[in-house]
Amino acid sequence: MKALAPTLPRLMRTALLVLAGTSLLATGHAQTTSPTSAAPPAIRTLGTPDFAQIVQRYGPAVVNISVSGTRLITADSKDNSANAKGADSEDPTQLFLRKFQEQFGATGASMQIPVSGRASGFIVSADGLVLTNAHVIAHATEVTVKLTDRREFTAKVLGSDAKTDVAVLKIEASNLPTVAIGKPADLSVGEWVLAIGSPFGLDNTVTTGVVSAKSRSLPDDYTVPFIQTDAAINPGNSGGPLFNARGEVVGINSQIYTRSGGYQGLSFAIPIDLAQSVQRQIVATGHASHGVLGVSVQEVTQALADAFKLPRPVGALISEVRTDTAAAKAGLQPGDVIVGIDGHAILASSDLPLWVAMAVPGQQMQIDVLRNGRAIQTRATLEDPTLAKPLADSLANVPVLPQLGLAVRPLLPVEQRAAEARHGLMVEGVQPEADKAGIAPGDILLAINHVPVTSVEQARALLAQAKGSVALLVQHEGDKNYIALTLKSKV
Repeated sequence: MKALAPTLPRLMRTALLVLAGTSLLATGHAQTTSPTSAAPPAIRTLGTPDFAQIVQRYGPAVVNISVSGTRLITADSKDNSANAKGADSEDPTQLFLRKFQEQFGATGASMQIPVSGRASGFIVSADGLVLTNAHVIAHATEVTVKLTDRREFTAKVLGSDAKTDVAVLKIEASNLPTVAIGKPADLSVGEWVLAIGSPFGLDNTVTTGVVSAKSRSLPDDYTVPFIQTDAAINPGNSGGPLFNARGEVVGINSQIYTRSGGYQGLSFAIPIDLAQSVQRQIVATGHASHGVLGVSVQEVTQALADAFKLPRPVGALISEVRTDTAAAKAGLQPGDVIVGIDGHAILASSDLPLWVAMAVPGQQMQIDVLRNGRAIQTRATLEDPTLAKPLADSLANVPVLPQLGLAVRPLLPVEQRAAEARHGLMVEGVQPEADKAGIAPGDILLAINHVPVTSVEQARALLAQAKGSVALLVQHEGDKNYIALTLKSKV
């Protein structure tokens, strides 16, 4: 032990020298490192949300919904319900009716078939208001709401809105558990979310995931900027709540993208603020109305941002202003870029439908626009969709090339710059033959049989000389392709 004692001070001195050397090295490194090359701050490591506490506290406010009713099936149409999104064209009952008509030469064959199903919902007021999806109760004549404590109530359908797929039910009860409501605008992509519902009738099933995207537009006739998640949603989850990590409802689970009929990682929820806007209207009037602005918009790409003198590619680019609409009366023009509405930033074209859908007809909205790089502010009074002119009417004054089935007009200067096209005609409307050939509104007709198109009159002259079919050079989203189209008979 004595022999080892003298070595301890030496070891300590050695350690101090090593530490001192390390300190000098670190100091020298800090002096030679440029401030601009400093490492970014470390990403915070957050713990997993307490999902169990969320379920324990708010799970009792999630309900199971059973529906029963009838649905009218005809031989010639997919679905006769205004609220339904269309039945499968291979519906066995419809096939039976078609064969019946063919065999007996009958017409107008139809049949009422029973409908039953199970879905989800959640309680938003202690006196019995329940939110769910409109498609859940589309054919229902009787709706039953079952609570987690096994009590069951026959629900009254206060109203539904097929446009947003939101329905409001009422059960006669009091002191019911309710959910807490959050703000979808505060959600971040990558944030944890939790869903509760009854997939395949399995009551109070909990699944988790993250927010995959926000303001997602879907091709159906929905005016909804969906919240996309990867939380497992299956048939029966429809109408159930989507919670954030703090236990607040931020959406109503509504749809999934699937090729198998089951969950494939793409789930979509209706933002709760939009659903509550519909709820308030239904409770007050029994139905929901949505204001109409009267524009068609598209995304702003970097190329378009450069052409329209924008500092960065944000906003909703107006590609069409329909005549005699709120937008036209407010002075909005094709080529304007909407960057704000009622103080809310419009970063993408899909942001615009949310704020318009939450507004009611007659409501005035402040619209912030960039026009040729200059900021403009205007106000538009939204119209009732039942009074707004349909798109077909708005094309009444647009020149038509009947042999092609296209409504076209000359390009605006800003469109020429954006598309880098010195000539061509903007396609405003298409008939079925042109649509099947792959031509869509917003495309640019550049040439007919290799001859550049410079005006509507010149296009008509070229078509008058053509026979059989023509080769059209069409520009679609920057890509140029030739499309062969058979000319219609001249009348």
